[in-house]
Amino acid sequence: MSTTEPDALLSPADIRELAAALGVRPTKQRGQNFVIDANTVRRIVRTAQVRADDVVVEVGPGLGSLTLALLEAADEVVAVEIDDVLASALPATIIARLPERARHFSLVHSDAMLIEELPGPPPTALVANLPYNVAVPVLLHMLDRFPSIERTLVMVQAEVADRLAASPGNKVYGVPSVKANWYADVKRAGSIGRNVFWPAPNVDSGLVSLVRRDPPETTATKAEVFAVVDAAFAQRRKTLRAALSGWAGSPAAAEEALVAAGVSPQARGESLTVAEFARIAEAKA
Repeated sequence: MSTTEPDALLSPADIRELAAALGVRPTKQRGQNFVIDANTVRRIVRTAQVRADDVVVEVGPGLGSLTLALLEAADEVVAVEIDDVLASALPATIIARLPERARHFSLVHSDAMLIEELPGPPPTALVANLPYNVAVPVLLHMLDRFPSIERTLVMVQAEVADRLAASPGNKVYGVPSVKANWYADVKRAGSIGRNVFWPAPNVDSGLVSLVRRDPPETTATKAEVFAVVDAAFAQRRKTLRAALSGWAGSPAAAEEALVAAGVSPQARGESLTVAEFARIAEAKA
């Protein structure tokens, strides 16, 4: 890999200039908040432990702040961008700022939720500043669709970061926590202030690290396990005997499945691990 000039990354002035030239105003509808601080994008790449042999997929590259930093560190970068104007402008930014790395960059102009395949070698890492309004479904879709992704680092709203990384028994532990845990070991990896974004959001942001591991051993399918999770948290204040009655067919059937799985019918969803949810799904199946 070639060494790059220290000014390859975008400064706040560069970003505003690019946006003005493109007639871009970040939209709340797409949850767009552009990172304008080069030190922050370097920190994200460092925290993500991006290696020289990595194929990194980035969702929502925007004007390219993080993309450029990823290209300096990884072997290949594939960016997925839904916005027409941003998608059309990004390749030119890469060529202008990092010409010697441009052939290692690919752009997919699409909604990340619809992505079924990516160009080039299978991705080994996902690193992204995810739009706040779709962060969890996009993250889960990418982990599900691309099992080759070993390491993930996403920047999301702080509240979402807490939810994703929560452990059983934590009051914010819920559906995102359990489903993320199906795919990976999840932990908080730092906080990001509001002043590194344009426009500055009304909430703080957090980094979440996900390291791929095998799902729990079970004869139940992922869909069957996730159906239990969804049912358990749809009425999270209720005991599992009550909350799972619709899923099982009756309170008695729910209790039977819970007892067979070694889970107390009086427990609540927020106290269970993903492995316990898998046992419940298996007991009914």
